[in-house]
Amino acid sequence: MKKTLLTVLTVLFFAPMAFADNWGAAVKAGLGENDPKTMKNTYDDSFANKEMTESGGIFGVEGLYEHRLNEKDTLGFKVGLDFYGENELEISNFRDVWGRPLGGKREATENTYAIPLTVYYKRDNGIKNWSFFAGVGITYIHSEVEGEVEDYMGRDLLSEKTSDSKVFPHLMAGTEYRFTQLFALGLEAKYNFSAKITKNGDVLSDRSGLSGAVTARFYF
Repeated sequence: MKKTLLTVLTVLFFAPMAFADNWGAAVKAGLGENDPKTMKNTYDDSFANKEMTESGGIFGVEGLYEHRLNEKDTLGFKVGLDFYGENELEISNFRDVWGRPLGGKREATENTYAIPLTVYYKRDNGIKNWSFFAGVGITYIHSEVEGEVEDYMGRDLLSEKTSDSKVFPHLMAGTEYRFTQLFALGLEAKYNFSAKITKNGDVLSDRSGLSGAVTARFYF
């Protein structure tokens, strides 16, 4: 009887804490700093036609857990997967020093993704209200650059890939409006420190600096 009573009291004590916590998932889309330095400086425009396409777009998904410390204060943990927009370079119609056409084409494409892990504090003001949060974390980032060289007849002469990764710290802050117990829409700002990836002197990717995103969070 005593064991049964103790079990019931334990459940009654911990159940409100369990239901007060939030598990969730989110999607986000935004823009951020992007500096494909090596691609920009690859060739002098006077000796070829150079077309550079830069993308600062970011699309991400994330999972999160929030633990209530009291009625308003919340400690959150989240891990995400961010995909950055491609940077593309195409160089064609090479010319010699006298301006005579040499033909041929070279292309390079950079693809980058990141896995950010963040711990944050949230002031949770409940449903039909704005809540505010700020946190700190680390990000694993990986970049791959794929290049191709074609001759004047369009035949592949060379294809190569190079890639590298690093870990860097970040800061994050944002706000969300909780429409229902299950859904919130918000804004998020993030600052990446030293997110430049270099290999053999070449900058594969540099996503250092500020980014911003619109987020949609689903709680359960």
